[in-house]
Amino acid sequence: MPVQRLNHAVLYVRDVERSVAFYREALGFETVMGMPGAAFLQAPGSSNDHDLGLFQIGEQAAASPAGRTSVGLYHLAWEMDTLEELERAQVKLAELDALVGASDHSTTKALYARDPDGLEFEVSWLVPAALLTEEIIAARTSIRPLDLNADKQRFGAQTRGGVGVSIPA
Repeated sequence: MPVQRLNHAVLYVRDVERSVAFYREALGFETVMGMPGAAFLQAPGSSNDHDLGLFQIGEQAAASPAGRTSVGLYHLAWEMDTLEELERAQVKLAELDALVGASDHSTTKALYARDPDGLEFEVSWLVPAALLTEEIIAARTSIRPLDLNADKQRFGAQTRGGVGVSIPA
């Protein structure tokens, strides 16, 4: 019974309305259901019932020690359709002072950001399997600075990314 993909994620946040506003502005998520202290959001173009659940635990909540003093989730990653959309996300995340990194993982072009509670997430574009070369596949263990302009010239700004892992079977 192989798992196909992640259907949704649920996060504990300090202030659900603040987090809803952030994910709406940063990534275009829309609320599909809400109740006091909770919200369920759907990503644009998603056919999921919801992609992100948010549960409020209050302003007194401590920052997550995951990765510093305890085990825990490092980040969530969402795929973008095109490099042009990834670039739009880069601009928006920078405007929100949420962008914390950008990396080229060869088969994946990635941005890293933090939400208002400091929880990290990734937005990425995957090189479609049809465009993979031996050079790209061989370099996937290396991490380089992201150069979206060069990648748009190489792959096309409007080229739809691969879904899931873009490694040929």
